[in-house]
This record gives sequence, structure tokens and C-alpha cells, in this order.
Amino acid sequence: MIAISNHISYVDPLIFAHFLYGNGRAVRFLGKASLFRLPIVGWVLRGAEQVPVEREIKGAAAVALPHAIAFLSAGHCLGVYPEGTLTRDQDHWPMVAKTGLARLAVMTKAPVIPCAQWGAVEILAPYSKRPKLWPRTKVTVIAGAPLDFSPWYGKEDDHDAMIEATAYAMAAITNLLVEIRGEAAPTTIFDPRQSDLPRTGNYKKRKNK
Repeated sequence: MIAISNHISYVDPLIFAHFLYGNGRAVRFLGKASLFRLPIVGWVLRGAEQVPVEREIKGAAAVALPHAIAFLSAGHCLGVYPEGTLTRDQDHWPMVAKTGLARLAVMTKAPVIPCAQWGAVEILAPYSKRPKLWPRTKVTVIAGAPLDFSPWYGKEDDHDAMIEATAYAMAAITNLLVEIRGEAAPTTIFDPRQSDLPRTGNYKKRKNK
């Protein structure tokens, strides 16, 4: 099974893992390597046998894919953040994602469960290192119905088809987030490829240089 969710804060993996574990599934992540270097989050991820991925290295996606397939073949629940980094949307809505999740779903035909969470941004703001632990913050996580990727089976090498399948998955996450937040999602989805922001890393720090 593949569980996917939106990505807003560095504490998202801990919250998502707790949610999935509470629902009977111990999750495995292919996480960005920088998370494994964080004091508390990194310790938890390493202890839970998660796999770090150096996203900035050329060919990193090709290296990560066999690990993901191996996890699924072994019967593990694989946690995936399709955006590949914290959202760049100024209001924390999901942005245009990478196509890796769609390719994985089509190649393995594993069940894909969309999830959404809201509240973690109040605990730890994007790229902040100072958590706000008091007063206690309510975090909501919900899961939706399994997604149907069958229209794209056999099309993992068709880039346009994978873009379409990715948009389908992200729309499901966004709709769940609309339910949690009680707000309308933006009509225009933020696309980091069409902006001057770096695709990965702390763009706020870079902008301030």
C-alpha cells in the first residue's frame, strides 16, 4: 500500500507515521536526506529504518525507485509526499507535484490511499528550527478512498500521462484538505517549475541572501 499526503512542515512525517500506525500500518518513507540530519526527526527516521534520498544528486529518483518497489513487494506501507518538498504555496496548499508517485503506482499497481493533514504548520513553521509546543495545537489527519490508476497502466514511460495521473492524485489530496480547512482551494495551482524559486531546499533562506 502507498499512502500519500500533502507536505507543509518538517514534523509531517512523524504525524503521518503516527496516524498510519494508529490505523494498523507501520510506514516506511523514502525521505529527503536533509530530514535525517535533523536532531529529533532524523533520530526517529533512522530508528524506524527509513531510507534517505539525496534529491539534488542526478539520478536520485532512479536510485530511489527500486527501494520503493522493494518495500511494497515486502508488504510494507510506503509513505510518499508527491510534491517532493515542502509546498511553496504561500497559503500552504498543495502545489504541482513530481511524477514519481504516479510512475510507482502504475508500475506496481499497489493501492494508493490519499491523505491530508493540517495543523503541523502551527507546531513548526516551514524551514523553522523552533517548534511551538505550547499551547497544544490540534492536528487533523484524514484518509480518503483508494485511488484508481488503472487508466494509466502501461503508460509509465509516457510523460504526459504521468503528469495527468499526478494531477489526479494531488486533486484527491487537495479535496481532503479543503474538507479539513473548510476553505476553498486556489483556482490556480502553484507550479514551482514556473516560478523563480528553487525546486528543493530552503528557498526562504536563499531569498534572504
